[in-house]
Amino acid sequence: MSRLIGQLVRFGIVGAICTAVDFGVMIFLKEVAGIFYLIASGISFSVSVIINYLLSMRYVFHGKKGSSRVKEFIIFVVLCVIGLGINQVIMWAAVSGFGFSYVFSKVGATGIVMVYNFLTKKIFLEEKETDRQEEKS
Repeated sequence: MSRLIGQLVRFGIVGAICTAVDFGVMIFLKEVAGIFYLIASGISFSVSVIINYLLSMRYVFHGKKGSSRVKEFIIFVVLCVIGLGINQVIMWAAVSGFGFSYVFSKVGATGIVMVYNFLTKKIFLEEKETDRQEEKS
């Protein structure tokens, strides 16, 4: 249980860093560069995915033994593309459908996608505890 709590804390720290990057890039692209909010959000999300991969696989998740980094990165990207789809649908619905600000909408989308990200990465990318215990035996 303490391992899971430590992992959640590290996930939260990495997530906070990546969220700051995501929001910062999105706001810069929208407000300074004048890019449409959905395009800005997609670009910022993509930049944060790369940073998230590097930090997550180093500090949060323990990759499966025998799995290549290329395969691991492809799975990570596929999961993140699905997360991006969830993010974009929520952003579109909140801004275009309900008239919320794009920043407020991004907060809601980020919370939902964060839960999705942790669960899917834990399931698909992390070596199972039983695999690690068997290897030690």
